[in-house]
Amino acid sequence: MSSAAVSARLSQLPITVERLGLIDYTVAWDRQRELATARAGNIGQDTLLLLEHPPVYTAGRRTEPEDRPVDGTPVIDVDRGGKITWHGPGQLVGYPIVKLAEPIDVVRYVRRLEEALIVVCTDLGLTCGRIDGRSGVWLPAELSGGQWKPERKVSAIGVRVQQGVALHGFALNCDSVLTGFDNIIPCGIRDAGVTTLSQELGRDVTVDEVTPAVTEAVIAALDGSLPVSQRDIERVTFETAPATPTFTTVQYS
Repeated sequence: MSSAAVSARLSQLPITVERLGLIDYTVAWDRQRELATARAGNIGQDTLLLLEHPPVYTAGRRTEPEDRPVDGTPVIDVDRGGKITWHGPGQLVGYPIVKLAEPIDVVRYVRRLEEALIVVCTDLGLTCGRIDGRSGVWLPAELSGGQWKPERKVSAIGVRVQQGVALHGFALNCDSVLTGFDNIIPCGIRDAGVTTLSQELGRDVTVDEVTPAVTEAVIAALDGSLPVSQRDIERVTFETAPATPTFTTVQYS
């Protein structure tokens, strides 16, 4: 059996799923820590929290002063990896609180979460994948209708492992309003954009629609039945991107 088929979790008990709806970040953070403390003591079961947050900025440990909102908007400092990001309605947030199997490989754990979300997004019709050195799920840059679209992140991932237990997790932009990202440099990345499933697919894609598929894929990825595969997107620049021609119809009288 390959390592990709091995569970990331120490426990063989099923993952418990809690759907919390729209919930304040601090309340969800308290729930994460409560579950993580229990799992560190081998109490209870691994749990996947699925929810949405009211609008809020959270800053990971690598956030620089210049990354923060310029308008003085409050920011919650958290102990996950990465930099600053925004959460809000229309974004499916998932926090797998999981006691990891030894030897713990945090990068591989993140790759499993990426794999689950890439599969869900691909099944919906997106062309997406990974970018080396940048966590999350990305769409490739493209020249479409004469307009240049940079690489765009549709799902962000940031985790922390404490006493062998993973906390924090992922955020998948479904039909969220992206203006919350305007006051920050999302994840500290200046040369890329942020997008939503709805924006890319040209239809409303809600949190409720994707939650069942995300739940199934994340559990499968953590348990090893969904192996991590090579899914790097093609890197292109404005000069190398294939042009999508546009046509103008001229009527002669």
